Amino acid sequence: MKVVLFCGGLGTRLREHSETIPKPLVPIGSRPIIWHLMKYYAFHGHTDFILCLGYGGHHIRQFFLNYDPRDAEDFVLDRGQSRLLHPETDVQDWTVHFVDTGTHSNIGERLLSVRHLLQGERAFLANYSDQLTDLPLVPYVDWFAKADAVASFITVRPSQSFHLVDMEESGRVLRLRSVVDTDIWINGGFMIMTPEIFDFMRPGEELVEAPFSRIVEQGLLVAYRYAGFWKAMDTYKDKISYDQMDARGERPWVLWR
Repeated sequence: MKVVLFCGGLGTRLREHSETIPKPLVPIGSRPIIWHLMKYYAFHGHTDFILCLGYGGHHIRQFFLNYDPRDAEDFVLDRGQSRLLHPETDVQDWTVHFVDTGTHSNIGERLLSVRHLLQGERAFLANYSDQLTDLPLVPYVDWFAKADAVASFITVRPSQSFHLVDMEESGRVLRLRSVVDTDIWINGGFMIMTPEIFDFMRPGEELVEAPFSRIVEQGLLVAYRYAGFWKAMDTYKDKISYDQMDARGERPWVLWR
């Protein structure tokens, strides 16, 4: 299945990095988050990628044009010849389409821009480029294939901590509830869609608003509940959290090692 990744957002909540590089290139350890995400899909056998570029797209192009696994992987230099200790970390088997979908386009517009690359596909994978998971992808894909649906996403528990407030009109607080104590599930991305999704889309619309609402009205949107690891990199705090996990050797998304 082809994998569409939305890589063109401005990343305004991660300005410490996204003012100089686009959010997909913000590193976790020695590699950018988009590399980790693509490695996840490649591990499950999906190596045909479509990158919907926008803000900072030239940086993403340059990363792959100049890609050298020796920049971040252990290797041996023997009489002038280099040999990787973990050659499976290379991306030589990937096919990557780089498509400029506009600096200020929304997700729906970016998807419409690559519609021509999805002709003939029975279904395709799609995702934001700032989140990782250890979701077993094969059971999810099989589940979607049996569902009568046009689109799906995984639904997860929020990874950020906050409190829900119950209060009176006067402002008197009645109860504080930690988000982990509530049955809240959110859209976690990792979407699967059929090309029929384009029948529900209109120019200029955000994907998860009007088009998904039309699908919901016909009962053709499904969600796959997943309680395992999932984490987005929305803010600088999330970036620090990822760095801390990497330093501790906690990388549940690294299924390829």
